[in-house]
Amino acid sequence: LPESSQAKGGATEDPPLIVTIANQAPHLYIGNRSVTASRLQDELRAAARVNPAMKLAIRADKQAPIGEVVSVMDAAKAASIKNVSLLTKENNGK
Repeated sequence: LPESSQAKGGATEDPPLIVTIANQAPHLYIGNRSVTASRLQDELRAAARVNPAMKLAIRADKQAPIGEVVSVMDAAKAASIKNVSLLTKENNGK
């Protein structure tokens, strides 16, 4: 994960759906399950229909292709997911 001095820890009431973007193919994962970009969009739409207030968190490897991050954000927008965040890890002052 990329590091941030502003990273926040702790759990939230309604945990987000986490999409992981790896630096090597297959790039996209929901949980431990790899998905294609089109399958990701279908699954995000289905999840948003069930819970219109759902949260999506993107966990991208530091070396992940930026195009994959953009494709996940586009898929979230197409699914009308309004609460999208990018997960980082605390850099501990380094």
